[in-house]
Formats: sequence, C-alpha cells, structure tokens
Amino acid sequence: MYNLVSFAGIFILMAFAWTLSADRRVVNWRVVIWGCILQMIFALFIFVVPAGANVFMFINDALVKVIDVASAGTKFIFGRLALPPGTTNEWGEESLGFIFAVQVLPQIIFFASLMAVLYYMGVMSWLVKIFARIFTKLMKVSGAESLCASSNIFVGIESATTIRPYIERMTRSELCTILTAGMATIASTVLAIYILILRKQFPTIAGHLVSASFLSAPAAIIMSKLLLPETETPETLGMDVKPYYEKESSVIEAVINGANAGLKLAVGVVALLIAFLGLVALVDFIFTGAGLKLNNLIGMNIDWSLKGLLGYVFYPFTLIIGVPPSDAFEISKIIGERSIVTETKSYMDLADLLAKGALHDPRSAFLATYALCGFAHVASLAIFVGGIAALVPKRTADLSAVGPRALLAATLACLMTAAVAGTFFKGGSILLGQ
Repeated sequence: MYNLVSFAGIFILMAFAWTLSADRRVVNWRVVIWGCILQMIFALFIFVVPAGANVFMFINDALVKVIDVASAGTKFIFGRLALPPGTTNEWGEESLGFIFAVQVLPQIIFFASLMAVLYYMGVMSWLVKIFARIFTKLMKVSGAESLCASSNIFVGIESATTIRPYIERMTRSELCTILTAGMATIASTVLAIYILILRKQFPTIAGHLVSASFLSAPAAIIMSKLLLPETETPETLGMDVKPYYEKESSVIEAVINGANAGLKLAVGVVALLIAFLGLVALVDFIFTGAGLKLNNLIGMNIDWSLKGLLGYVFYPFTLIIGVPPSDAFEISKIIGERSIVTETKSYMDLADLLAKGALHDPRSAFLATYALCGFAHVASLAIFVGGIAALVPKRTADLSAVGPRALLAATLACLMTAAVAGTFFKGGSILLGQ
C-alpha cells in the first residue's frame, strides 16, 4: 500500500510545485514527462531488474572498499584516533570511538583528489557528456543547463565551472535550474561522510546514495521548470555543449589541486557545522523555554525546538512520499532540520534513530536516505549563489532573486526522489542489506 502512496506522492509534489509556479501557463510539459520517465527507467533498473541490483551491489561494495583503503593516510597521520569504533590496528591499539573530525573529514580530501584524477583522465567528462546529451535530447532543455545538471551527479559547486562561458547569457530559468541541480544532489567529495556515518546501521548505504544522485538530477530539472518555467529562448537550446575544463599539466598536479580543494571543502564543512549547530542550539534554548510556558498555559504538548517546528511543517510531505505514520514525525523532523543545519547532521540523527531502534519500519530509513540526499539547505544556497556570482558578477542580482525559488525546487526534488524510490521499495530486498 505504501508503494502506491509513494507513487501518488510523485504527482502530488509536482502539482504542489505547479501551483507555486511563476507562470503556470507556459510550463514545458515535455520536461516533466521525460524527466519522470527517466527516473522510472533508472529506478526499475536498480530496484526491479536483477542485473541492476547486481550493478548496485558492485558499486556499493566498491565504494566501501575504496573508503576503507583511503583511510590509510588518515591512520598514518592520526594513529588510533582514526580507527573506526570497535576496530584495532596492527599494533593492537583499540579505537577510541567515533571522532567525526579525524575519521570522516579527511575522506573529503581523498575523494577530491580522486575526482581530480578522474577528470584529468577524461573519465568524468565522458560520463557527464553522456547524461547531458540524454537530458538535452529528451527533455528539450538547453545544453548548458543539461551539462551543469549532469555534472552535479558527480560534483558540487565546481560543476558551474563546466559552463562558465555561458552563464553570463543564461536566462533566469536556466540560472534557477543550475542552482536547483546543485542543491538537489550531493558531491562525490562528501559521499564518504554519509557512508561512514550510516554504513554500520545501513550496510548498503553507499549504493543508495549513488542511486539518489542519479535520480535527483532529472527531478531537479522538473521542479525547477515547474517553479520557474522558461519564457525566453536559451542560447544553447537543444545543443550539445562541451564541458569547459582547464586541464592540469600532469596527474601529480591534479592530485595536488584536488587535495587543496578538498582541504578547503573540509574546513568549510567544519565552519558550517560549528556555526549552524551553535545558532540552532541558541534558538532552541529560546524557543523551548518560551514554549514550555505556553504549553503549560494551553495544556498542550508541542515540540517548540527548531527541529520540532520544522517537523510539523514537513510532516505532510513525509506522509506524501510514503513514510509510515508510525515513523512520520521522527523522519519529518530530520528532513526539516536539513533545511537549516545541513544534511550531515540529519544523516547523523538518522543513524542515531537506527542505532536506538526508534524506527518501526525499515521503509522509513530507506526513504529518509533518499530525501536527505541533497544540499537543499540555507547554507548551501549562500554557497552556490556566492560561488556562481563570483564567476559572473553581472548576474549576482538575478542569482539572488531566483535563489529562494531554487532552494524550494531542490527540496521538492529530493522529496520526489524519495517518492520514486519508495514506489519500488521491497522489504526483503538485497538492496537493503537483508
């Protein structure tokens, strides 16, 4: 039954976006239809076709193995501090427990270098061009926004550099799409964070995160074009656009540049978590104190924490994507908090719920994994608008204007991705590590 709820949720979410559209009369329904078809085809291949499940498991196992091997540098630098909980090293030293700063953040540096090498070798450019061509030909969107959306399957804010020559002449709808695509997906450089946080409770998390990235790209285009339809004629409409890429002189230079970029990203993650978690704690202190007094006056038991209030806002959407009512409020709270304190904290809270056995149905964690898989939060909006504006200062005003709409589109795209995945959920599937 819940699979049917998820299926219906796909169309309810799109209808919700359409009602908030800047111009409901000019929506390009070809984008919507083909975007849905592409998502369904990919989901069918992964969740239903046996060969797809085998591909899924291969990707999951490969990523987990790469992360395990990649920790060699971390263990050399930090010693037993880098040991995952419950493990020992070759000298018999036991782990001191989970330490986010030294067990998770260094993985960003490794994956940034790995991606730089893959770009240098032409592997990533080849993959990006394949998906860009599919989006351009089937969905009839501009080549530039297709290329950027395809790049976001694999990378983050740096995807904007692949279309740098075209950004200055992009329409407002195109700008909204590239912002939405950036916030509706995650970057491979931070993939390891979520895998390390959740793989103990959710053994196949790596495969699901990759699956979510592929599903979210067309979802981002759909939601963006529903909320801000194209009313102009894009310069690269229907064209295949080649990625703009400044290639390093050698693979060593690629490794160095990638590591430096990864270090900056890791520092940025630390800064965001420190700032936002501290601010949220302050807001919670104020709201909870006032809320307790109000609860006593009205005789009700309302959760006045910021997480709780956002949970009330996202509760209907959580039910729409097919989360069972028994778990809906807990899941809605972590989906809601993602919009403020980033997906990293939300994934940590999901892992905590699983460790405590607080969820009644495995479907709930499965859908939460997909719904959280994106940079759809306030901090990310500032990063993407600021990052792209730095490339084309003339478009700062337009980027700022479409930014809030892009954040809403990205949030709805993540929920849509969860609804698509929920449509094909099977409780005893090997894809759940069972």
